[in-house]
Amino acid sequence: MTRSRKGSSVFCVGLALQDTILTLDRIPDRAAKVYAKGRREVGGGPAATAAVTVARLGGHASIAARTGEDNIGATIRDEFEAAGVDTAWLRAFPGIQSSGAVVLVDSGGERLIVAYADPELPSAANWLEPEDWGDAVLCDLTWPEGALRGLNAAQAAGIPSVLDADISRHAAGTVAAIVEAAGHVIFSRPGLTQFTGTESMEEGLRIARRPSHIFVGVTDGADGLFWLEDGELRNAPPPSVDVVDTTGAGDAFHGAFALALAHGRPIADAIVFSNTVAALKCTRPGGRAGLPDTAALCDFAPELDLDWLMVGA
Repeated sequence: MTRSRKGSSVFCVGLALQDTILTLDRIPDRAAKVYAKGRREVGGGPAATAAVTVARLGGHASIAARTGEDNIGATIRDEFEAAGVDTAWLRAFPGIQSSGAVVLVDSGGERLIVAYADPELPSAANWLEPEDWGDAVLCDLTWPEGALRGLNAAQAAGIPSVLDADISRHAAGTVAAIVEAAGHVIFSRPGLTQFTGTESMEEGLRIARRPSHIFVGVTDGADGLFWLEDGELRNAPPPSVDVVDTTGAGDAFHGAFALALAHGRPIADAIVFSNTVAALKCTRPGGRAGLPDTAALCDFAPELDLDWLMVGA
């Protein structure tokens, strides 16, 4: 892996898929036939969109993910390469359908996602052997073997690791092993509830925390990030924006958080930075199209000290 500069490299492991995004006035709450107002095709997936976020913000991003050897897989690869993401560890498997999702986005920017992954997609990760895992590793829960390989490698290398802990189809024990292996775990609100069995955010964070963790938090949409500090529940709300589309906001948060840690920023700075990136993403449609670059971020939040993003650029 060739890095752009020290402190800017994030290795992302997890899901890469193709999203069909349909916009409509209201997401149906029962079986019905409705007509969409717009349609877009764009790459998605938690780790994948986090990687594009890192690249958009001037960092060096690598993606380790699995696709089919089909047209959708080729499209996914082409989009990564156009975004400047290193695809050396993006593997296409013959006879497999690439993952995909249909995303319904309503007039308020909220979304409903229906995803598909080929059950025959190979799960082994023994082929994932980069010489250099970069300055931070980010994983999601969709590919347990890949996530554990990346998180364990980060621990061995002494670099930060970030887990995007959303809801999962995998067994509770498998998810628990991945959560324990990560240094920084940031759940979605549904992901925390599924993992801990409680609707209480504070209780859930207490249950989820492991002695090995450096940081455990949970994102809760417009209310931002919550975490425990000195035994108390803390909250960092994002900047107020006019929301157009929330698709990819959580992925952008995780990518920005990992990039900040890769640069050696304190967690407090990483939280503010990630909240700002995610909020700005919500002001534009599309999970990828709405991702801000460094110039847009500086214009949006001139009060933030972002000189560290420019170091060595």
